[in-house]
Amino acid sequence: MRRLILCSDDFAFSPAVSQTIADLARAGKLNAIGCMAGMPNWPTDSALLADLPPYVEIGLHLTLTEERPLTAMPMLAPDGILPGIGDLRRRIGHLPLDEIAAEVTAQFDAFMTVMGRPPAFVDGHQHSHALPGIRDIVLAETARRAPHAWLRNPADRLRAMLARPFRGKAIGSALHARGFARAAAAKGLATNDGFAGHYDFTSDYAALFPQFLRRPGKQHLVMCHPGDGLRENDAIGSARPDEAKALRALDITYIAAQEGLAFPA
Repeated sequence: MRRLILCSDDFAFSPAVSQTIADLARAGKLNAIGCMAGMPNWPTDSALLADLPPYVEIGLHLTLTEERPLTAMPMLAPDGILPGIGDLRRRIGHLPLDEIAAEVTAQFDAFMTVMGRPPAFVDGHQHSHALPGIRDIVLAETARRAPHAWLRNPADRLRAMLARPFRGKAIGSALHARGFARAAAAKGLATNDGFAGHYDFTSDYAALFPQFLRRPGKQHLVMCHPGDGLRENDAIGSARPDEAKALRALDITYIAAQEGLAFPA
């Protein structure tokens, strides 16, 4: 049977976001959590991941945009803050890949030091992990450090993306990730089959959610960003509690089954 992977990004973005994500996972509303291991509160927040249901996969959400890096990055982050995803895209072909490689290694180290094991999956904040140049670094590090992990492919089949809301955002992500799944397979690494969850962070999330499951893949990954509390410079801060409220209320197992998807196991 096809499987729904409902993955919350941004664990450790703030303590309040981490608490909300952990609570949802314990309530059977999530089965994957992507962790920002480069954040200062990651070692403390990670205690919330203890005793989660066994089907909840804990992965590494590489953070290469808009936050403070773990390593010195004088070319990419001269003021100590990583650039936005738009800047990374504009600089493709001219990125300081040696700096990025060192930062990716440091974030793997930070995850594995705390968790005592490799991540179950690897993805990137704002899908930065799939950009040309950066993807080669991420795939090589994953193959070396977590060869049994799967990676997020933020792309899907055109007909599937056209069947869902916010198709323009989905197609944009897919274009920047062209060739990612093939590159991962060439290194013996698995990826999800099917990807959704794009929206404008203002629309009714509960109403949108079933539409994310249209035309699902065999391992259909839906990203989400639930949370609570306020943190400075959080562009989607108002959407996080709305997503959390919707996920608590929705019968996700039933909605998934209507599309032939197993959830949460």
